[in-house]
Amino acid sequence: MAIVNVKELLEAGVHFGSSASLWHPKMKPYLFGKRNSIHIIDIKQTVRGLIQAYYYAAKLGKGNKVLLFVGTKRQAKEIVRDSARAIGMPYVAERWLGGTLTNFETVRASIRRLDDIEKEMARPEYVRESKKVQARHGRERRRILRNLEGVRTMNKVPDALFIIDPKKEMSAVREAQRLNIPIIGLIDSDTDPELVNLPIPGNDDGIRSIQAVVKVLLEGYAKGRSEQNIKTEPPAAEVAKPA
Repeated sequence: MAIVNVKELLEAGVHFGSSASLWHPKMKPYLFGKRNSIHIIDIKQTVRGLIQAYYYAAKLGKGNKVLLFVGTKRQAKEIVRDSARAIGMPYVAERWLGGTLTNFETVRASIRRLDDIEKEMARPEYVRESKKVQARHGRERRRILRNLEGVRTMNKVPDALFIIDPKKEMSAVREAQRLNIPIIGLIDSDTDPELVNLPIPGNDDGIRSIQAVVKVLLEGYAKGRSEQNIKTEPPAAEVAKPA
């Protein structure tokens, strides 16, 4: 089965870029032309980027590496959350908290605080705590969950990031660059492709477009994971014969 279905990409509108007036000059090699003042992305470039992303994701999956999904724009939130959960990976879908990568120990401290609060709230005796204490714990728990729920199980800095619209997620991009963490990025025609290590040129505003791109990434990671369990059988000549 083909890694990428071009018909599905076209039906999802992956080739529709941003307004031509907002384009980034470095995206020129990835563009096919213009239609009604909208840039059309070269679908061949999209396919090339997706195939590279597929194999890179497979490599990550085979090595049991951590891929952090990032996408906080309205169209991407649910897709990022559901997709990351489907393969047991961390995600940021609400707001990128400064220092998520570069100040990771502080983030982990906040998560440990969340664990402590929930343990406290789970005690049978907790119902006897004052309303003031319960309200304070509730507010603190909601605040931490809102910011860090997706990275709660991330025990180390991720091995790579997948970012939808790097232009919007510049804080995440800068932190990843600072730590030399590779970035796979879905980039529209208004974004500098040099922000990421592996660009996938495509529509980063359409829900169906985002879904089509993420689907390929998930399939790649799943393929890599499945290869962890494949044991190579010894050649027939090397199999010991019964006495």
